[in-house]
Amino acid sequence: MTDARAADAPLAFLKGHGTENDFVIVPDPDGRLDLSPEDVAKLCDRRAGIGADGLLRVVRSAAHPEAAAFAAEAEWFMDYRNSDGSVAEMCGNGVRVFARYLQRTGRTGAGDLAIATRAGVRYAHIGKDGADGTPGDVTVTMGAAELPGGAVSVGVDGRTWPAVHVSMGNPHAVAFVGHLDEAGDLLRAPAVSPAAVYPNGTNVEFVVDRGPAHVAMRVHERGSGETRSCGTGACAVMVAAARRDGLDPAVTGQPVTYTVDVPGGRLVITERADGQVEMTGPAVIVAEGAIDPAWLAAPGR
Repeated sequence: MTDARAADAPLAFLKGHGTENDFVIVPDPDGRLDLSPEDVAKLCDRRAGIGADGLLRVVRSAAHPEAAAFAAEAEWFMDYRNSDGSVAEMCGNGVRVFARYLQRTGRTGAGDLAIATRAGVRYAHIGKDGADGTPGDVTVTMGAAELPGGAVSVGVDGRTWPAVHVSMGNPHAVAFVGHLDEAGDLLRAPAVSPAAVYPNGTNVEFVVDRGPAHVAMRVHERGSGETRSCGTGACAVMVAAARRDGLDPAVTGQPVTYTVDVPGGRLVITERADGQVEMTGPAVIVAEGAIDPAWLAAPGR
């Protein structure tokens, strides 16, 4: 880790989650902090660190070389890392938690805002708090899904299922199964064939039906293992389920909405007639504190 702060200065952090997909949030508005993959993995370690599915570094777009081109449209850039330290293009639940952080720190209020990501600018709407003080849900316009086509399959413990290749700015393989237990423990990445379809790996979703326009899923997130939720994965699942069910808003001119249950809660996904996919769900900040710089700088995990 390198940083323009004093070497012994504590590093501020927060912890948040969206449908139990949890994140370490590191404020770095001026882009001074350089977290190595080893630093990220150490922070996300659930026994020796803070513990999380991933890390959100909060940087002004103008201060980050990957986001400077978006600065006029989106003040803030979500530098998202998987729990193993690898860089990811996007994280839907992460965008909601990122928006909640900006609201909590007074950088935005209820209403609309733009957030830059490696998959482009995403637009969020923070709902007003309920009468009882419950924070409003956050809706994120996730962009349009791409379905490249071609035969893809996923496999677990010698069983294979056909899958749908969906891109939400990051890659997904969506398989419809009879029971979610068929996905196994998801500690290891399911086999995907042909591997050349996903040269940088992929997220894999296993899906069952719960009712009309209502599905449930489990997911292995690339670089993180099984997580309690995956926002881009829920969007990919919704689009794959709609096409399976013969529904395409681009053809009918009518939006389609599915409820997607994840182990950590529930998301509502809508695909609009213009192809844009919207995801609505909760976002919670649960803690904030300071990281001991000596611990972070020490070798090993």
